[in-house]
Amino acid sequence: MILHQPELLALLADRHPDAVAWKNLADGSELTVGDWHARSNQLGRGLLQRGIGPGARVGLAITEDEPLQWLVSYMAVHAMGAVAVPLNTRLSAPEVARTVRHAEVSALLGSEVVLAGQPEISAHIALVATTGNTGASHMRWSELFAEDGSDIGHPITDDDVADIMYTSGTTGAPKGVVVRHGGLSATDRVPDAWLGLGFMTSSPFSTTSGSLLVCGPMRGGMSGWFLPKFDAARWCAMVASQRPVAAFLVPAMVNLIVALPESASVDLSSLVVVNIGSAPIARETLRRFGELLPSANLMCGYGLTEFGAVTAMPMNDRGRHLGSAGVPLPGVELRVLDTNESVLPHGAVGQIAIGGARVQRTYLGNSASTGETWKDGWLHSGDLGYVDADGFLWIVGRQKEMIIRGGHNVIPGEVEAALCAHPHVVDAAVAGIPHGVLGEDVVAWVVVSPNDMTSAEAIRGFLRERLADYKVPRRITLVEQLPRNEAGKVLKGQLVADQKQRSAP
Repeated sequence: MILHQPELLALLADRHPDAVAWKNLADGSELTVGDWHARSNQLGRGLLQRGIGPGARVGLAITEDEPLQWLVSYMAVHAMGAVAVPLNTRLSAPEVARTVRHAEVSALLGSEVVLAGQPEISAHIALVATTGNTGASHMRWSELFAEDGSDIGHPITDDDVADIMYTSGTTGAPKGVVVRHGGLSATDRVPDAWLGLGFMTSSPFSTTSGSLLVCGPMRGGMSGWFLPKFDAARWCAMVASQRPVAAFLVPAMVNLIVALPESASVDLSSLVVVNIGSAPIARETLRRFGELLPSANLMCGYGLTEFGAVTAMPMNDRGRHLGSAGVPLPGVELRVLDTNESVLPHGAVGQIAIGGARVQRTYLGNSASTGETWKDGWLHSGDLGYVDADGFLWIVGRQKEMIIRGGHNVIPGEVEAALCAHPHVVDAAVAGIPHGVLGEDVVAWVVVSPNDMTSAEAIRGFLRERLADYKVPRRITLVEQLPRNEAGKVLKGQLVADQKQRSAP
């Protein structure tokens, strides 16, 4: 039996009304389980009274600086049977406007900083409310709340649409993924007791990884602690002072923590579990991070917008499969396919295909892409990897990013892992660019430790000792940081576009 999110919140609000569900670490504000339930029902009723009915699409353009307002709004939309459309508020106004139009939202709840002076975002939307000042045509978010905070009790089925989540768009235009309640809440796990221990995260709830944490801590009887605008020094200071027992990070955050000179002297000993997800991470980076947290379980996982969470590292693996994405979650099946879609044996690299009992997701208004991605009940992820003899999944890169250099296949993830093994490299990205003779050539962008004088040629020499000659990047550009999207994934298209404008060395 699946316990849907509003049902879980109602159950826990009855059992633990005064428990802190979420805390904003930026200002110390808190949202108790009881208040979350009552306020989401008040907001849901307010939307119903203003003509936003079940099935309507409600855009959420609330920034990460207002996490509690986002959480109340998100649960309100589900409680009254509507569909949430989480929006990436770091996008430009035209990009947000295109997403809003594509999703055909009927109502928009947004932060003042997003909506102020940006009429194209809210054009032709029936109801627009801002968490800040109203402006000329917007009402206040707080004015939407009805007096009655009791459970709305709208019936939810597994097939009802819960969210339209937009992909990160690293390899093309973002696509809207239709997420149904049966595929969003894949467990009926309810805590036996409320522990009240802290689970710390900085991942915006509008991302796939962030959305998985909306109810995640609560299902374990823990309080979610949200730190807006991740900064490595601030994160370390918060861990040292607030003493959370668990945390979620994306690889980009781990890279920044490892590169921080003072991280080795900060007390991070309260952390028992650190979940790392959303993108592959180099094994050497994990090893360095593990040295800062000798008593913590580092639990890497794998998921994607088109499916949700796929794998997780089991507890107490203690580094035996360091660098892997763990094993399939209950009810999830994996296959690794060759170019003819035949199943490959353990250890062979191919495209990862995902199946199982979870309700299938689809692309909004794009049946062609849906048919190309989901085939015979299996999601073709576009990710390359292999499953080892112990059943652990290892991600090596994206199929679309495979570089064919002079007839040789080069997987960027393998080269990136070799780069990150260099003692002075803290982050790296590898991609292919057109070449008149070879077809494609290998290029890399590398971030080295602060104030380090390591040269590109020294790094290239380091790689020659570890990789075949055709895998060693012909061009290595040292950069201060890599461009990343809100989910922490490197925007390689932006790097390649910049590289093409440079003359060959």
